[in-house]
Amino acid sequence: MLGYLSVGVFIDGGYYAKVNRALKAIESSIIRVRSLFDFICGRLAYEEGVNPSDCQITEAHYFRGRYRVKEAYDRHLLYNERKFEDTLIENDVVFHYKHLREVEKDGVVQVIEKGVDVWFALEAYELATFRKFDYVVLITGDADHEMLVRKLKALKIKTVLLTWNLTDVDATSPLLKEEAGHHWELSHIVHQEPALKNHLLYRLREPAVNPLGDEF
Repeated sequence: MLGYLSVGVFIDGGYYAKVNRALKAIESSIIRVRSLFDFICGRLAYEEGVNPSDCQITEAHYFRGRYRVKEAYDRHLLYNERKFEDTLIENDVVFHYKHLREVEKDGVVQVIEKGVDVWFALEAYELATFRKFDYVVLITGDADHEMLVRKLKALKIKTVLLTWNLTDVDATSPLLKEEAGHHWELSHIVHQEPALKNHLLYRLREPAVNPLGDEF
């Protein structure tokens, strides 16, 4: 049992947006960042047998590709991006962005988010090395982060994979789940604890009918 828990949280923005899109479609809701962080601290404190006040998220980081300002303006995304950034700032989350690139192939324009996953892994590993977190919580489902989890375990840092699968097809890599020391699948947890879902979610005033809020 540890007397005090220092927790680092790293959020894959693409995965987080995918979860929120599904929540909007199914629940007309989005995740409350503050409530999610409270859940993380509360659960870790319970598992380690410490007082919840002695379990603190000492750093939280969010990684995402995003459009340049003119492209975001043309797509009417600026307001929602700033609104979400306000939420991150209010919860002391450091955001890391790389510009999206558009590539045309066979007459079809594809949006490419290049380098964000590598940045995510490098930053998480470097900060875990220097900050000496007791726990690192990774909010992602990407198989590319399997080696990151392995490296964190080599540092003897306890690693939690936090996912929320809301579709028929599991969006979480089986290899990533297998590698993680702890895996919290929120769809299972809220099924067992129905009141938790109401705590974690912010209900939208109107059902989402367009993709403009995908950043939340």
